[in-house]
Amino acid sequence: MTAGSEQGFEKLAARPYADVLIIGGGINGLATFRDLAIQGVDVALVEKDDFVSGASAASSHMIHGGIRYLENGEFRLVHEAVTERNALLKTAPHYVRPLQTTIPIFSTFSGVLSAPLRFLRHGGGKHRERGAALIKIGLVIYDSFSRGGGLFGRGTVPRHTFHGRKRSLAQLPQLNPDVKYTATYWDASLHDPERLAIDVLRDGRIAGGERARAANHTAAVGVDRGRVVLRDALSGEETRFAASVVVNASGPWTDLTNLALGDPTRYMGGTKGSHIVLDHPELLAATGGRELFFENEDGRIVLIYPLKGRVLVGTTDLEHEMGDPVVCTEAEVDYFIDLVGQVLPTVPVQRSQIVYRFSGVRPLPGHGELSPGFVSRDYRIESAPLVGGDATVLSLVGGKWTTFRASAEDLADRALELLAQPRRRSTRGLPIGGGRGYPVTERARQQWIASHAVDVPAARVATLLDRYGTVAASVVEAIAQDPDDALLDHAPSYSSGELRHLAATEDVAHLDDLLLRRTSIAFTGGATPDAVAEIADAVAPVLGWDADRVSLEIARALERVHAADPTWSPASAR
Repeated sequence: MTAGSEQGFEKLAARPYADVLIIGGGINGLATFRDLAIQGVDVALVEKDDFVSGASAASSHMIHGGIRYLENGEFRLVHEAVTERNALLKTAPHYVRPLQTTIPIFSTFSGVLSAPLRFLRHGGGKHRERGAALIKIGLVIYDSFSRGGGLFGRGTVPRHTFHGRKRSLAQLPQLNPDVKYTATYWDASLHDPERLAIDVLRDGRIAGGERARAANHTAAVGVDRGRVVLRDALSGEETRFAASVVVNASGPWTDLTNLALGDPTRYMGGTKGSHIVLDHPELLAATGGRELFFENEDGRIVLIYPLKGRVLVGTTDLEHEMGDPVVCTEAEVDYFIDLVGQVLPTVPVQRSQIVYRFSGVRPLPGHGELSPGFVSRDYRIESAPLVGGDATVLSLVGGKWTTFRASAEDLADRALELLAQPRRRSTRGLPIGGGRGYPVTERARQQWIASHAVDVPAARVATLLDRYGTVAASVVEAIAQDPDDALLDHAPSYSSGELRHLAATEDVAHLDDLLLRRTSIAFTGGATPDAVAEIADAVAPVLGWDADRVSLEIARALERVHAADPTWSPASAR
């Protein structure tokens, strides 16, 4: 049994009660777990698959104020999102970093971006393109929300800038030559969403000790005499779990979770968003290191985003039934290739340059006939009694990465009110995981590296600091003590000892947990059959896998890595 598995289902079954049971291990559930643990609440969390494997794993890797939400008149949400963005730049600087964003504009009054003032059309009507004039108004409003934050730690967020065609093409020479203006503003990138979520989970466990338990691969499957029935997906064992408050934070699966609890709600109406990741040096260079953010001719907001030496292109916004497979279709790929051509027409994109696809369902509220682009990205909390019991069920409807701390605070406050317990401490401004003590200047960075480069080379320590923040100290210690630590042949930016440490301490149950969510190996296209086999052999000893289990895990991992690609088959991997 590994250190990670000891945190799981066994601990819940050994003491099957808590003040609060959270169902859903995405970022909102994990952040609520952390908040309640900090308040001293006896809290448990279950996730039916791996932590942060659902909607939270399909993000556009951004922490942003939501400039496009202005078009729906959602001023409260934009203000909150900008505030949380600025805070995360300080509390999680190891993963959340400033992102220069440029909007190409092709007309003064009817350009490509339909503009951040759609509320002037009262949230509806036929799509009409908007040009520079309305974009300018929207960015002025966005600046007014952003000025109080301090994007670079001190001072204020840089104001947006507008440039004409000549200067725009001088800065980005491969832009469509028909461009008339560019508008540039600042938001933030989220380099490693899944790792930030693991930091949030770790912080909750540390804060709560034995009173904060979390289990992945554990599903809430029913209610029996007022208790929630939990099932371990790994063993099939079940336990009846009692709680005074049940928080349903299962994202787009919220209605399905409530149905399992005996309450057939109809809160959700999520839409599918897909992305592709390209290994394309020419396209990477053409971005000039900034995100290109614009509105396609069909009204969808799309992005071309340099990240980890690759280029992320997304996203779609399509109606989706939760019973259907969530895949990035060939039609969506065609759409992405076409939109790159609209903005950077001299940079051809081929399917062979796609190294990874991913797709997820946004946890949006039900919206009837309203077009997905008009649906609010805000969140709300619904309350209902647990069927057959005395507990209260709080269901989170909506929620997004940028505002996870705020929505978790609201959920925690509702739970504390039901428990008649006071809030001990705010999570506002509280550093997260490897962001605690993170060196933000080059001098401080070099000092940190030098102080930890005793038994591990300085270059390796620097890589680990970039990858984990100050949590890298424990990784450095682990690989220094691993007698067989060596850089992998087929994934040379990782070492065998590093991966064994992650497998042993971060709730890894399957190989795909490691490839997709504890590392960036799959995202950057590194999960080749040879690499997957090498990684499986490296971690097998700490996970207790024999040769047969290793073979099964390799097959499962390759299938999961390519789950969003309908063209992939095991034969194509050979």
